[in-house]
Amino acid sequence: MPFASAADGTKIFYKDWGSGQPVVFSHGWPLIADAWDPQLKLMADNGFRAVAHDRRGGGRSGQSWDGNDLDTYADDLASVIETLDLHDVILVGHSTGGGEVTRYIGRHGTDRVAKAVLLGAIPPLMLKTEANPEGLPMEVFDQIRDGVAEDRSQFYRDLSAMFYGANREGSTVSQGTRDEFWLWSMSVGIASAYDCVKAFSETDLTEDLKKFDVPTLIIHGRDDQIVPIVSAGDKSSKIVKDAVYKVYEGAPHGLAMVPKFAERFNKDLLDFARS
Repeated sequence: MPFASAADGTKIFYKDWGSGQPVVFSHGWPLIADAWDPQLKLMADNGFRAVAHDRRGGGRSGQSWDGNDLDTYADDLASVIETLDLHDVILVGHSTGGGEVTRYIGRHGTDRVAKAVLLGAIPPLMLKTEANPEGLPMEVFDQIRDGVAEDRSQFYRDLSAMFYGANREGSTVSQGTRDEFWLWSMSVGIASAYDCVKAFSETDLTEDLKKFDVPTLIIHGRDDQIVPIVSAGDKSSKIVKDAVYKVYEGAPHGLAMVPKFAERFNKDLLDFARS
């Protein structure tokens, strides 16, 4: 299997499909690169080179004890990009992956980057603080940690309902989609999953967003029950200069994997990449 070597020697698995301008995808917590498979195929089918990696700690990547923080995630993304010697890259990040993309630009700049897409992304800051009253209280993240530590299998089964909006009246999310979420999540080591909660909830990415100097598309579901729009998309869209901001009414956090909204997202993604 193809791997990039991180700075600490951890092996980072990646998929590399198609040819053309590279589109590099970063997935959300607690998933793996396979969550992007429909979009990887879409972009490769349409003349792009589609790349996605398993974040350290999950899937086919190494399960390091250390490094489960956004600085290291961003450096791991850089390792993949540099291993493949990619240029003119379109970065696409969902949820924690959006934080990874944002910290990458903050740490590594945009010399290799042409555009960026943030989908249901965690920036600028998820945690409620005096300066960020729209955020979620620490108790919410403590409950997530407890769920991972005590019975992660059942926790992930339950979380899939909120992730895809399957707990909303009229939802058409299939059991297969929810089972897939569980399967991917269970491939992530418990230590990595636990530590990542701090990374995605407590990392302030405001200054990183200010460093965006490439065309940026920000998309967020109005009914996102995981990363509330008021503390994320609404704020990020005002920080990133000239960002295009699209709100999907009624859409959940995992909108790219829900047929009702995936068609629109795929079109928006492809149109933005071609523009």
